[in-house]
Amino acid sequence: MRTFALLAIPICLAAAALAADLPMTKLRIEVKSLSDKPITQAEVVVRFAGSRSVAKLGKKVITSWDIRTNQEGVAKIPELPQGNIRVQVIAKDYQTFGQTYEVTEPEKTIEIKLNPPQAQYSSHE
Repeated sequence: MRTFALLAIPICLAAAALAADLPMTKLRIEVKSLSDKPITQAEVVVRFAGSRSVAKLGKKVITSWDIRTNQEGVAKIPELPQGNIRVQVIAKDYQTFGQTYEVTEPEKTIEIKLNPPQAQYSSHE
Protein backbone atom coordinates (compact mmCIF):
# COMPACT_ATOMS: atom_id res chain seq x y z
CA MET A 1 0.00 0.00 0.00
CA ARG A 2 2.83 2.36 0.81
CA THR A 3 4.49 1.72 -2.58
CA PHE A 4 1.26 2.63 -4.38
CA ALA A 5 1.00 5.94 -2.48
CA LEU A 6 4.60 6.81 -3.36
CA LEU A 7 3.96 6.12 -7.04
CA ALA A 8 0.69 8.09 -7.11
CA ILE A 9 2.35 11.35 -6.00
CA PRO A 10 4.62 11.77 -9.08
CA ILE A 11 1.74 10.86 -11.41
CA CYS A 12 -0.51 13.53 -9.85
CA LEU A 13 2.29 16.12 -10.06
CA ALA A 14 2.87 15.31 -13.74
CA ALA A 15 -0.85 15.68 -14.52
CA ALA A 16 -0.94 19.05 -12.72
CA ALA A 17 2.09 20.25 -14.69
CA LEU A 18 0.45 19.28 -18.00
CA ALA A 19 -2.75 21.12 -17.03
CA ALA A 20 -0.77 24.29 -16.32
CA ASP A 21 0.89 24.16 -19.77
CA LEU A 22 -2.33 24.03 -21.84
CA PRO A 23 -2.28 26.86 -24.42
CA MET A 24 -4.98 29.44 -23.73
CA THR A 25 -6.60 32.13 -25.87
CA LYS A 26 -8.60 35.31 -25.30
CA LEU A 27 -11.68 35.48 -27.49
CA ARG A 28 -13.47 38.63 -28.67
CA ILE A 29 -16.72 38.27 -30.62
CA GLU A 30 -18.15 41.21 -32.60
CA VAL A 31 -21.82 40.89 -33.57
CA LYS A 32 -23.12 43.19 -36.34
CA SER A 33 -26.03 43.43 -38.75
CA LEU A 34 -25.53 43.19 -42.51
CA SER A 35 -25.35 47.02 -42.58
CA ASP A 36 -22.39 46.94 -40.09
CA LYS A 37 -24.43 48.27 -37.14
CA PRO A 38 -23.52 46.71 -33.79
CA ILE A 39 -26.20 44.50 -32.24
CA THR A 40 -26.57 45.10 -28.52
CA GLN A 41 -27.78 42.58 -25.96
CA ALA A 42 -27.30 39.62 -28.30
CA GLU A 43 -26.85 36.35 -26.41
CA VAL A 44 -23.52 34.71 -27.23
CA VAL A 45 -22.99 31.09 -26.21
CA VAL A 46 -19.43 29.74 -26.51
CA ARG A 47 -18.77 26.08 -25.88
CA PHE A 48 -15.30 24.60 -25.88
CA ALA A 49 -15.17 20.94 -26.89
CA GLY A 50 -11.57 20.64 -27.99
CA SER A 51 -9.34 17.69 -28.43
CA ARG A 52 -8.74 15.16 -25.71
CA SER A 53 -6.52 16.32 -22.88
CA VAL A 54 -3.79 14.21 -21.32
CA ALA A 55 -4.24 16.11 -18.06
CA LYS A 56 -7.86 14.88 -17.84
CA LEU A 57 -6.72 11.30 -18.51
CA GLY A 58 -8.46 11.08 -21.88
CA LYS A 59 -11.79 12.63 -20.88
CA LYS A 60 -13.16 15.40 -23.05
CA VAL A 61 -12.82 18.93 -21.63
CA ILE A 62 -16.11 20.79 -22.04
CA THR A 63 -16.47 24.38 -20.91
CA SER A 64 -19.27 26.79 -21.74
CA TRP A 65 -19.88 30.54 -21.46
CA ASP A 66 -23.15 32.46 -21.86
CA ILE A 67 -22.66 36.22 -22.23
CA ARG A 68 -24.40 39.24 -23.82
CA THR A 69 -22.91 41.83 -26.15
CA ASN A 70 -22.30 45.40 -24.97
CA GLN A 71 -23.35 48.65 -26.72
CA GLU A 72 -20.61 48.22 -29.33
CA GLY A 73 -21.86 44.69 -30.12
CA VAL A 74 -18.79 43.07 -28.52
CA ALA A 75 -18.67 40.05 -26.21
CA LYS A 76 -15.35 39.34 -24.47
CA ILE A 77 -14.84 35.75 -23.37
CA PRO A 78 -12.32 34.98 -20.60
CA GLU A 79 -9.32 32.80 -21.41
CA LEU A 80 -10.27 29.39 -22.70
CA PRO A 81 -8.19 26.45 -23.94
CA GLN A 82 -7.19 26.47 -27.59
CA GLY A 83 -8.96 24.00 -29.86
CA ASN A 84 -12.43 23.64 -31.37
CA ILE A 85 -15.10 26.01 -30.11
CA ARG A 86 -18.77 26.31 -31.04
CA VAL A 87 -20.22 29.85 -31.16
CA GLN A 88 -23.97 30.47 -31.19
CA VAL A 89 -25.52 33.95 -31.35
CA ILE A 90 -29.19 34.66 -30.60
CA ALA A 91 -30.60 38.18 -31.05
CA LYS A 92 -34.12 39.55 -31.23
CA ASP A 93 -35.27 40.30 -34.80
CA TYR A 94 -32.34 38.35 -36.35
CA GLN A 95 -31.71 34.78 -37.48
CA THR A 96 -29.84 32.57 -35.03
CA PHE A 97 -26.19 31.98 -35.95
CA GLY A 98 -24.05 28.96 -35.12
CA GLN A 99 -20.63 27.83 -36.31
CA THR A 100 -17.57 25.89 -35.13
CA TYR A 101 -14.15 27.57 -35.18
CA GLU A 102 -10.60 26.27 -34.72
CA VAL A 103 -8.76 28.55 -32.27
CA THR A 104 -4.96 28.30 -32.25
CA GLU A 105 -3.88 31.91 -31.55
CA PRO A 106 -3.33 33.56 -28.13
CA GLU A 107 -5.90 36.25 -29.07
CA LYS A 108 -8.68 35.93 -31.65
CA THR A 109 -11.45 38.23 -32.87
CA ILE A 110 -14.46 36.68 -34.58
CA GLU A 111 -16.77 38.99 -36.54
CA ILE A 112 -20.31 37.69 -36.98
CA LYS A 113 -22.92 39.28 -39.25
CA LEU A 114 -26.52 38.36 -38.51
CA ASN A 115 -29.17 38.12 -41.22
CA PRO A 116 -32.68 39.56 -40.79
CA PRO A 117 -35.45 36.98 -40.37
CA GLN A 118 -36.87 35.35 -43.48
CA ALA A 119 -40.49 35.81 -44.42
CA GLN A 120 -42.76 32.97 -43.40
CA TYR A 121 -44.23 30.82 -46.13
CA SER A 122 -46.87 28.16 -46.23
CA SER A 123 -47.22 25.08 -48.39
CA HIS A 124 -51.02 25.52 -48.25
CA GLU A 125 -51.13 28.61 -50.44
